[in-house]
Amino acid sequence: MDTYGLLGYPLGHSFSKNYFNEKFEGECIPAEYKNFEIPDIDDFPEVLMGNRDLKGFNVTIPYKQKIIPFLDELSEEAREIGAVNVVRVTRRSNGKFHLKGFNADYVGFMNSIAPLLRPHHKKALILGTGGASKAIHFALNKLGLETVFVSRYQRPETVSYKDLNAEAVAEYEVIVNCTPCGMYPHINECPELPYESLTSNNLLYDLIYNPDTTLFMKKGREQGAEVKNGLEMLLLQAEASWNIWQGNIR
Repeated sequence: MDTYGLLGYPLGHSFSKNYFNEKFEGECIPAEYKNFEIPDIDDFPEVLMGNRDLKGFNVTIPYKQKIIPFLDELSEEAREIGAVNVVRVTRRSNGKFHLKGFNADYVGFMNSIAPLLRPHHKKALILGTGGASKAIHFALNKLGLETVFVSRYQRPETVSYKDLNAEAVAEYEVIVNCTPCGMYPHINECPELPYESLTSNNLLYDLIYNPDTTLFMKKGREQGAEVKNGLEMLLLQAEASWNIWQGNIR
């Protein structure tokens, strides 16, 4: 039986296992999807050798960048983004595995946010600097928006949360949360922003999908901003993952 899975740590928040196993059952696909929860990326070879029927896997926090040295090849987009969330596994005739990394995050996000963008949406703030934020940056640039990363720490080419004021959210009308801040069970937390300065011109997109409406989204909606969570993005990237594993995307 073909095996697929999710690599990350921790994995309690992920819905991928249920999503794919329900898909397999509903479409009579002889396959199973497992969680590969490893505390260190150096444990990855054990996952590979212990699952000889592995055909592909998704990658989530904190391994979207750390998995790259273990891969044989990257798609053009994954190389440019610098992060991977889908890996296709091919068994060679000599018994060795060939691993190719892709990024479906940017596809899911781009197709999810595009219908919400308005002509005045020219610039975006990206909250966070992890692997997911790199895919969001890539997607927004493809959609024609200028982007700035926001970080809690002093980093090159970023601004800090304390630098954000009314002028910043008026100029950067699209704000995308790529951090876990506000994710269940920490539902009473949200990124530090001047929410009182938001208007109906702002669009707030949260990659979090549990809870359905985060505090980040609630505070934006209270000021008239349009808000959206990351569930549709997740579904779209999951379907893209399946197409990658089936060889429909090279």
